[in-house]
Amino acid sequence: MGGAAEAGDVVRQVARVILLDPENRVLLMHGHEPDDPTDTWWFTPGGGLEGDETRAQAALRELAEETGLTDVELGPVLWRRHCSFPFAGRRWDQDEWYYLARTRHTGPVPGPQALTPLETRSLSGLRWWTSAELSAAHETVYPIRLAELLRTLLDEGPPSTPVVLAPEIV
Repeated sequence: MGGAAEAGDVVRQVARVILLDPENRVLLMHGHEPDDPTDTWWFTPGGGLEGDETRAQAALRELAEETGLTDVELGPVLWRRHCSFPFAGRRWDQDEWYYLARTRHTGPVPGPQALTPLETRSLSGLRWWTSAELSAAHETVYPIRLAELLRTLLDEGPPSTPVVLAPEIV
């Protein structure tokens, strides 16, 4: 998730990763509101840029910190979206870029290597999802249309230019 932006600050610049394994399963993280473990959702690895790093550098750093996976090939930016949501007692406004990445890793994910205190209080696991499992899920997944977006990606390949998704305001 990376560094926080306080209410009233500029929009937080974020890099996220659609990590696919050789079976085309996507890796998602399970999170929850820090003070309410019953308020849960699934989301892609990634977080805010630090210092002068590029979004691609941030994507790889965040992926390593949150999953322990470093043997990945970072591909193109698939999607971009603006989102705004309440979390941990504040509103987060983000400009997110979603990168495609692939790994040869198929076993259990090593797990978080360097989480912030907020991430430690709000993350509860990682899981590989097939497209079919994602389509049938009754749980909240972000971005909201991820099942449809993943199916299109697997059927048609990456878009020639990043697709701008509708804003998600929660």
